[in-house]
Amino acid sequence: MTVKVVTVAQMQALEDASERVGISKDTLMENAGLACAQQIRQGMGGTAGRKALLLIGPGNNGADGLVIARHLRRWGAEVYCYVVRGRPDHDPKMADALSYDVAVLDAADDADLSKLGELLASCHVVVDAILGAGRYRPLEGVMSDVAALANRHRRHRADLRVVAVDLPTGVNPDTGSADENTLVADVTLALCYPKLGIATFPGAAYAGRIVVLGIGLPTGALDGIDLSVEWMSDSAAADLLPARPLDSHKGTYGHLLIVAGSRNFVGASVLAAMSAHRVGAGLVTLATPESVYPIAASKLTETIHLPLPEDSDGRIDATAAELIRERLGGYSALAVGCGLGLSPGTTAFVERLLLANADLPMPPSVIDADGLSNLARCDAWPARLRGPTVLTPHPGEMATLTGQSTIEVQADRLGIAGSSADKWGQTVLLKGAHSIVASPTGAQCILPFANPALAAGGTGDVLTGIIGGLMAQGLAPYDATALGGYLHGTAGEVARNSMGRAGVVASDLLLHIPMIIERLRG
Repeated sequence: MTVKVVTVAQMQALEDASERVGISKDTLMENAGLACAQQIRQGMGGTAGRKALLLIGPGNNGADGLVIARHLRRWGAEVYCYVVRGRPDHDPKMADALSYDVAVLDAADDADLSKLGELLASCHVVVDAILGAGRYRPLEGVMSDVAALANRHRRHRADLRVVAVDLPTGVNPDTGSADENTLVADVTLALCYPKLGIATFPGAAYAGRIVVLGIGLPTGALDGIDLSVEWMSDSAAADLLPARPLDSHKGTYGHLLIVAGSRNFVGASVLAAMSAHRVGAGLVTLATPESVYPIAASKLTETIHLPLPEDSDGRIDATAAELIRERLGGYSALAVGCGLGLSPGTTAFVERLLLANADLPMPPSVIDADGLSNLARCDAWPARLRGPTVLTPHPGEMATLTGQSTIEVQADRLGIAGSSADKWGQTVLLKGAHSIVASPTGAQCILPFANPALAAGGTGDVLTGIIGGLMAQGLAPYDATALGGYLHGTAGEVARNSMGRAGVVASDLLLHIPMIIERLRG
């Protein structure tokens, strides 16, 4: 199933389209409330003897909360609805909840919030149904006070779970900006599709684990609505995996050439090569400086090696470009950059290899790290790139490539990744928490990973090898990058879950990659 990321306007357009094809907004709300209630019941381990507190806002998000309350009460939970701000006089969802003996308290009758404090101290779950994906407003008055009090109880009660309906109160659904008293969630139940505000930071930091719930949106509602941003998922990744037929051989899965490494950065080349093997490339050749070759060869039993001439500092000499170009026809894909170093000589090498001889065919390529830093020093590099290319900058490298500041890049990650892919005519992976993959066709996907365990040297080299290995197997650059980033992020989560947030090293990811691939295949 493809999961999209939507703005408020896009979600409203989908709801309007649903009504036109015969599914009312009220039906969608009932479906959403039931799906949320089922998820909350599962999270509580059932409803018997469980106490749920729902914080109810004035609009549709509050109405969703009242539907949830009705179902939880129907299933036997002790349920309290705390109305943070007045509901409308005609309120069918409130009437339905009251008919099931849901207890309702109003903040207007709790000036010092003492009753709310008692409920927060005794409940098993808090459901944030105050503000959803409607019109964003800063938190003020009682809304701000209620959110702040709920946050204090969450901090001091390890057993208290906070579940946000659609997005946490205080997060702007379109920009991801967040009020200082945003109600922090452990789980956010994204209705239909995740909203852009929780798919990007800082909003994502308040959302906890994001669970996407279907609400019965009819297929026809999508017609004519441009939803270009995808939220990568297991099912989407599985659809991209290269086939592994029984009658295949090593040639079936391509031959990747990796140009990487220098005297100071031997490990980068080794990590890139190992990750390409682990993602299933049939053959991998590693081209490194002559002094690096014996060290890399001692660590890489399965890899083919191509020693290259080097300069006095142990970096690849510019003359090596001609040696590689003579052999390019024998490779399915090319990866350049990991651990190259940065100097006038390496810049000349990158220019000769990637930008010169416009009539020379070039296999699909991925450029990372020092490859990007050297590329940025070359005049008119975007127009001179030969063949389909993946560029994988972190925010600092993106700032260098675009001439903007890192702060500007981080302030509009989705926009800058998309505009850069369009301007350069190439696939872009903007790294960071919730990395973004952008195609020159306008398609984009967000990788749902924010993992401090990956904040370690060498993890980017692993990613480069994965993407290159997938392109060698025939995947198009955008697909290889989306799948590669997802495999890499998933491997990071597995490593974090087994080892912790600190102390994971890049090589810890390698053995997880084939097991994740096999799990995705089902």
